[in-house]
Amino acid sequence: MTSPQQRQARTDAAPREAAPTETAPAALDIEAMSRNAGQLVEALGRSAARYLKPEGAPGPSTEVGEMVRTLGRVAEAWLSDPNRTLEAQTRLSQEFVNLWGSTYLKLQGQPAAPVAAPEKRDTRFAHPDWSENPYFDFLKQGYLIATRWAEDLVEEADGIDDHTRHKAQFYLRQVTSMLSPSNFLATNPELIRHTLAENGANLVRGLKMYEEDMEAGGGALRVRQTDPSGFEVGRNIAVSPGEVVFRNDLIELIQYAPTTETVFKRPLLIVPPWINKFYILDLNPQKSFIKWMVEQGLTVFCISWVNPDERHADKDFESYMNEGIEAAIDAIAAATGENEVAAAGYCVGGTLLAVTLAMQAATGRRRIASATLLTTQVDFTHAGDLKVFADEEQIRQVEDRMQERGYLEGARMANAFNMLRPNDLIWPYVVNNYIKGKAPSAFDLLYWNSDATRMPAANHSYYLRNCYLENNLAKGKMVLGNVRLDLKRVKVPVFNLATREDHIAPAVSVYKGSKRFGGPVDYVMAGSGHIAGVVNPPAKPKYGFWTGGPVKGKFEEWVAAATEHPGSWWPYWLNWLESQAPERVPARVPGGGALPSLGPAPGTYVRMRS
Repeated sequence: MTSPQQRQARTDAAPREAAPTETAPAALDIEAMSRNAGQLVEALGRSAARYLKPEGAPGPSTEVGEMVRTLGRVAEAWLSDPNRTLEAQTRLSQEFVNLWGSTYLKLQGQPAAPVAAPEKRDTRFAHPDWSENPYFDFLKQGYLIATRWAEDLVEEADGIDDHTRHKAQFYLRQVTSMLSPSNFLATNPELIRHTLAENGANLVRGLKMYEEDMEAGGGALRVRQTDPSGFEVGRNIAVSPGEVVFRNDLIELIQYAPTTETVFKRPLLIVPPWINKFYILDLNPQKSFIKWMVEQGLTVFCISWVNPDERHADKDFESYMNEGIEAAIDAIAAATGENEVAAAGYCVGGTLLAVTLAMQAATGRRRIASATLLTTQVDFTHAGDLKVFADEEQIRQVEDRMQERGYLEGARMANAFNMLRPNDLIWPYVVNNYIKGKAPSAFDLLYWNSDATRMPAANHSYYLRNCYLENNLAKGKMVLGNVRLDLKRVKVPVFNLATREDHIAPAVSVYKGSKRFGGPVDYVMAGSGHIAGVVNPPAKPKYGFWTGGPVKGKFEEWVAAATEHPGSWWPYWLNWLESQAPERVPARVPGGGALPSLGPAPGTYVRMRS
């Protein structure tokens, strides 16, 4: 689930500023401070009035209820054993006694080693005052001590199942991220200095942005992560030239214009996730995987999924396979004369591609000659943090919600992906936007992330139940069109890419899924996460990759024996693809054959906003 987003590369763009240089002015501008305070009170009144309207008053969130129930089970597990509870309380008390002692030494001007220090990647406490000022240092360390103690309680709780423990860890992360002293004006020295330096004008601007984001979210806060005015699909993102050569209710098929005199005879079909827009693979010319593939001599076709609405409520998983992948292969055959394609699927697009491979193997109608799966899960045993949303009760709640409109709102999926990394994807923007009063800068990846898509009820329900909840594809129990699907019957070559820091499709999950196929699988692990590990162009590679032998034994054993390579995995993949079908033919011009152009890339479906 791409995000979604999914997604780790989005964390690279979270607001991380160097320690600020501004200090409080020698003399405050009392008049400006009073004027800004008045504007702030007025704006707060408007927000409160809007919140208190009967028709707009939000009811209790189902997510909050689930969180309370889950953490309650952990509490019950500890309270059932008074001796262990006392030991845990004593441990926490001792840590705070140590902290009091350390703080006392600091107040006396003496050096003191920290009792609890932030992790190196934690930028929330980078401002010097967090360490130099004993008051803020105490707040920081007290927060870290309490947070780590609570995490240990969840980890060490007896009598709870693995799923409940996983959910508790996830929900605890949301709570502790929210309660960080770095998120509040009164407990963050950087924010205090910033507010005094601006005489409170930052808070007025921030509340104005908060009101705008509440309006944009239809009463629910939609935290802006980027300036959307800086981008336009087809103008400065998704700009690789090509033509839409086929369209139906679910897809537009884009054929990209060649840049070489000859191309590989076998065309390539890209199956992106339907939970995101396809142009993550074509953000800009410097990062575009699609542009790079065209430059290597591939005839590239890419599916652009419709942004569904109530008319698509009954489009199920089988519809997405038949009207999506299979219809695209038919169109490619008409355009190129080739009856077999190489196919590449990204995230849930890869899961759909694997299902299609299993269907073709079961029916004997093989038309995909090789498959590339990018951060794709086919075995959901180790499905990462998104699995916390996929138990029977929560899926039923999602289904009830989808029945109201016929689809799941894209914003809800985007929020779920953001919750995977709240310290990177939520709270830095809350602080930066609403307290510092700074509008976010324009960033293409975050623009794509905010360009959410809806999900039709029938398709999403089938996917959640058969993949996340019941893991039927991996078990050989998935049924589509009265056909039972078994990945062991898939004999075509598979290139299976995982990324090392992926929280959506964990590398161990992708590795386990590699064992489900019946043919040769080249498992490769790239550096970084769900997005940045895939979009890693050879011209400016940020991360390397690992290759190894067959997918046998444990994942840890494969990693220990793997060979590390510097640079992008793209050329390695191209060699794998070329070795299967090296024959070349004259370049094909999109729209010049049996399928006339229906309009220029990137088409019309991608422009449909939620």
